[in-house]
Amino acid sequence: MGKEFGDRLAELLKSKGITQKKLAEKAGVTEAAMSHYIKGDRVPRTAVLARIAENLETTSEYLMNGTTDGAEDVGQVVRLIARNAAYMSKEDKMKIIGILMGEE
Repeated sequence: MGKEFGDRLAELLKSKGITQKKLAEKAGVTEAAMSHYIKGDRVPRTAVLARIAENLETTSEYLMNGTTDGAEDVGQVVRLIARNAAYMSKEDKMKIIGILMGEE
């Protein structure tokens, strides 16, 4: 599993234009630890994995297994709404609530 994880991690770093050093800083690990993750020598702990996924705008599920089951997509949607709630109109907020309640 480690090498596949490392391959996906390296691919995302390249596609996002993020350096290994910058991701390590944002994930709260050393650059050496990040290097081990990319090589496939180690797999990060859950909290670190979540920070890596968030900074690469992906899911832990994708990084670990190469798949997404949709469950972590909910977390991304929640974060997106939370970041933008202050800029949303009351009507927009009510529309989201309606969607969640199955009214639309």
